[in-house]
Amino acid sequence: MQPLDLADAGMIRACYETHVAAMAADDPFEPPVSLAIFTVRLRAGSFEPPREAWYVPSEADGVVAAWYQAEFPDPENRDRVWLTLTVHPARRRAGLGTALLRHAAERAAAAGRAIIDGGVREGSGGEAFALRAGATLGQAEVRRVLDVAKIPGSIARLRESAARAAGGYSLARWTGVTPDDRLDQVASLHNALNDAPMDPGLEATAWTAERVRDRINGRIARSPSRRYSLAAVHDASGEMAALTVVSVDPAIPDWGHQLITAVTRRHRGHRLGMLTKAAMMDWLAEAEPAMRRIETWNAASNRYMIAVNEELGYEVWGQPYRSAELPVSAVRQS
Repeated sequence: MQPLDLADAGMIRACYETHVAAMAADDPFEPPVSLAIFTVRLRAGSFEPPREAWYVPSEADGVVAAWYQAEFPDPENRDRVWLTLTVHPARRRAGLGTALLRHAAERAAAAGRAIIDGGVREGSGGEAFALRAGATLGQAEVRRVLDVAKIPGSIARLRESAARAAGGYSLARWTGVTPDDRLDQVASLHNALNDAPMDPGLEATAWTAERVRDRINGRIARSPSRRYSLAAVHDASGEMAALTVVSVDPAIPDWGHQLITAVTRRHRGHRLGMLTKAAMMDWLAEAEPAMRRIETWNAASNRYMIAVNEELGYEVWGQPYRSAELPVSAVRQS
């Protein structure tokens, strides 16, 4: 077991190749990810919390048999570690996954963390591994994909219908980082997601303008992705009422990735989710002509957003994923 130097581009590439091989075996529906985006994920994690990565070298130089990334959330959920663990398909059934999990548990305990959190695909070897280790499965997340070629005409009708229900709102949009004059409003939209379905025991993230600037904008600035943000603004108050964001990897321009879609509580009921998502499709048709598919994720219990996405034409793509929670003490005692 060796620590992964996140400045070592060669070792990050080796971890990337192991990731690609694992996804081909475990989840062939997973949209491709470029080395550049994978590098950002490994170095920045989820909104740049403290993190570390470890790997098991293979016999061949420059090859990684297995690796994991541990992220230490801060300031919320300081009892937890977010864990991503990957073993090359050719090196499985040899105890590497168990060794990595035990190592991660020791690192978590040293940091004062009591729970390991991760995600596993339903019916996969990863799910079986997590259950054998003593994990409890939680909320299901379902991936849906929109085939852009199937939507001409329907999006215009949906946008017109939503616009009729959204009188008194105007649309605003920007690319890249959130402008300084919108930081507070974007923080409010992220906080609006805190009433979405969530596993018990998790603390909701409290977003502020400073946190959007430092963590979200900081990560955007490090990423090669093209990022499109489109908001609905309440004309009378100037309040940002809804926001949807899509990113595109320049190396894989045929895929779009839906990020946040949120509507603040006081402005719900005006079809703003549909309005912003339909308007986003019009924008992307101009800005990203090579795009063929867009992926999105929803909690299986999030009926409102699922209804919006299915009306737009999104269809289930692959198997759901489940959150997995594992006590650190259970791993250390096994």
